[in-house]
Amino acid sequence: MRRGEHLEERIEDMEGTIEDYFGPITATESYKDSDLYVVEDPENPVFDRIVAGTVEYSGKKDKLAVDFEERPAEDVIAEGNADAAADAVDAKNDFLLEATGRDAKSRRDSMKRSVEDSPDEADEV
Repeated sequence: MRRGEHLEERIEDMEGTIEDYFGPITATESYKDSDLYVVEDPENPVFDRIVAGTVEYSGKKDKLAVDFEERPAEDVIAEGNADAAADAVDAKNDFLLEATGRDAKSRRDSMKRSVEDSPDEADEV
């Protein structure tokens, strides 16, 4: 997100937004004292599991946390769901665009810059 933008302004109903993009929420998972939403059986067969939500930080802007667990491409193709792969990419990118206001190219460029600015930190990940 850009300076001055806040996640809660971009997505007022995180739970509903996640359900709209990925399917019904089946559980919550704690991460850094915040509850994230879990979609155990996403509507798109490419995904195995999705965890997403807002991580709250005192005195700082809230951050988007998301973990897309995907099935191996060969399994998806073998089941005849190759078309679902394109839909999965679109769903991820559309969700992230709505949450961050940045498209895939912009997010990629930002990650490249952060790695270039601190190459030692990237090795520790």
